[in-house]
Amino acid sequence: MQKITVKASQSYDVIIGSGVLGSAAGYIGDVLRSRRTVIVSDDNVFPIYGTKLKETLEKSGFAVSEFVFPHGEQSKSHAVLLNLYGFLAAQNITRSDSIIALGGGVTGDLAGFAAASYLRGIDYVQIPTSLLAQIDSSVGGKTAVDIPAGKNLVGAFKQPKLVIADTDTLSTLPDAFFDDGMGEAVKYGMIWSEELFDLIAEGNIKDHLEEMIVKCVDIKREVVETDEYDKGLRMILNFGHTLGHAIEKTQNFCGLSHGKAVAVGMYLITSAAEKHGIIKDSISGKLRSCLETNRLPWSVDIPAETLFENSVNDKKRFSDDINVIICKTIGKADIVKLPISEYKKLITE
Repeated sequence: MQKITVKASQSYDVIIGSGVLGSAAGYIGDVLRSRRTVIVSDDNVFPIYGTKLKETLEKSGFAVSEFVFPHGEQSKSHAVLLNLYGFLAAQNITRSDSIIALGGGVTGDLAGFAAASYLRGIDYVQIPTSLLAQIDSSVGGKTAVDIPAGKNLVGAFKQPKLVIADTDTLSTLPDAFFDDGMGEAVKYGMIWSEELFDLIAEGNIKDHLEEMIVKCVDIKREVVETDEYDKGLRMILNFGHTLGHAIEKTQNFCGLSHGKAVAVGMYLITSAAEKHGIIKDSISGKLRSCLETNRLPWSVDIPAETLFENSVNDKKRFSDDINVIICKTIGKADIVKLPISEYKKLITE
């Protein structure tokens, strides 16, 4: 077991290790003010881990109810969010009570945004059960739901009270979902650590799983502590996401999963930057090889014009400019501010 402390506006621990979910009641009891909580989970995860977690919490004196919703990105919506608000109200949840997000990135985003907004803010705990959520979305306090205009366009910053990442939960992940998380892992290597990139590029990452998770979380910790509210450095965590989100939107969130869309987005922006001379040394080949080694895609059959149109409402846009995240070398990311007209040329020409 390893513990990483994130020193943000609200400091909290990230507990990482095999079997730590079994001690969740103790960890949670140490950080929450009230013994009343709601587990938010989807219909895939709750039957595997939720019932046991609920029993463990109840044995420790918690009053626990559960809100279970249909799995998938389509549930990260205002309709499901409103249902969750209604459930919290029916349970008479107060400001001293809490939410526990048990599941992957969709669950963490949905439950986190509910915690940020219900009664103007209640405590919540993240228990991520997917690789993507363990290395990325559960840490840092970004919460959101999707709207028809795009992904994560309605959200809030809300740091959790605690994150419990049990690596044993990854053993029940189908390969496709594990590979999805590897898209975000490659991102961390590209933007921050050539050493991490090389470890991932070797393949056989399951032999080094906890090491990789700890490295990714520690990178995010350092970035978040420097720029909690995404005004500067934290933007580099969106490498590959501008085009990745555009891919997801174009496919109505029914095509490539998030991590795989990010993988394609990383490759497309890197190869485009090479073509336009923004990157002097070719690194797209190494990136493509790393993606292929980890069963990740690097291309998609969507016209460049469509990707441009579906990416210009990105959160990194400011008036007529957009901040584009580009890695000129492996292990270091730059924030390149471009007029929308130049960004269009970069993507479409």
